[in-house]
Amino acid sequence: MNQTVTVYTSSFCPVCGMVKSFLDSFDITYKEVIVDLNPIARMKVIGKTKRLTVPQTNINGEWISGFDPERMLKILIK
Repeated sequence: MNQTVTVYTSSFCPVCGMVKSFLDSFDITYKEVIVDLNPIARMKVIGKTKRLTVPQTNINGEWISGFDPERMLKILIK
């Protein structure tokens, strides 16, 4: 199944690293958007999630805030 995964991160976010490591451990390809280097992307993700925090992960159109491996797996295996 072709997954579309985007992880919105910040350069100094340890939880963002946990999300990326988790995805890497399952060989899941993802696009990383570093929002502190991209204010337009930051505003877009805030508009979609209504949250000011990172990481924000979009998997196949579903948003996950923070590090929630159980929910990530549920979405990925649908």
